[in-house]
Amino acid sequence: MSLYQASFRVKHECPYRELSEAHPDLTIREWYLSDCQVLEITAEGTPTDALVERIDRIGTVLHESIGEDGLHVVTQSCLCSLEDSILQRFESFNCLYQPPTVHRHGWEHYTVLAFDDDDVRGLLRNLEADRDIDVLSKTAIDEQPLPHSMLAPVDRLFEDLTDRQLAALRLALDSGYYEQPRGTSLRALAAQTSVARSTYEEHLRKAENKLLTNAGQFLRLIAATSSTDPLVGETGRTGKQGAD
Repeated sequence: MSLYQASFRVKHECPYRELSEAHPDLTIREWYLSDCQVLEITAEGTPTDALVERIDRIGTVLHESIGEDGLHVVTQSCLCSLEDSILQRFESFNCLYQPPTVHRHGWEHYTVLAFDDDDVRGLLRNLEADRDIDVLSKTAIDEQPLPHSMLAPVDRLFEDLTDRQLAALRLALDSGYYEQPRGTSLRALAAQTSVARSTYEEHLRKAENKLLTNAGQFLRLIAATSSTDPLVGETGRTGKQGAD
């Protein structure tokens, strides 16, 4: 099965278009989380006070360094409305977005993956209807490992998990519950909380189920690039071989 990768840039009104266009040496990398955006902003040389002040207004500064090597700022800002956003268009055409979005010279740069070339073509035609678009590359990936740059967006992996489910999952992970052999038991984990064992187990199982369900699209994508099925024994045996 082939995969298709497309890289393109679009230009339309967005909060970072004017900023990256006005400062050609500025690069903005954007990641979407469940309820916020994380931006990494870099530039060569010493920035002006006006630029620094403008960047400070974007959101909460998590890291800032300004020196001879230039500017490096990491900020967290409120998630802009995703209604009719470009990310939703990716999903509607069965295209998998590869973060981050890169803003330079007034353009937004994106890379997507898809199983069907028609989906990529449909997406590009859809974007041409209301945005300036420049296709940088479109290639087929035949039976090759996925690009190392492909990372599953964190917000998609942990989407719909409640705070209690996340806490249950974190406790189990930190306590060695998923190690082989297990470093702890459900009874011992529940004893560290203020809830009954059955309640803790319910939180943990729901967290595991949601996490695996959310990761399913990435699992299928990676598995689809393999030309062999590792669960089919080389000797062709079909009988039960244990409960590993």
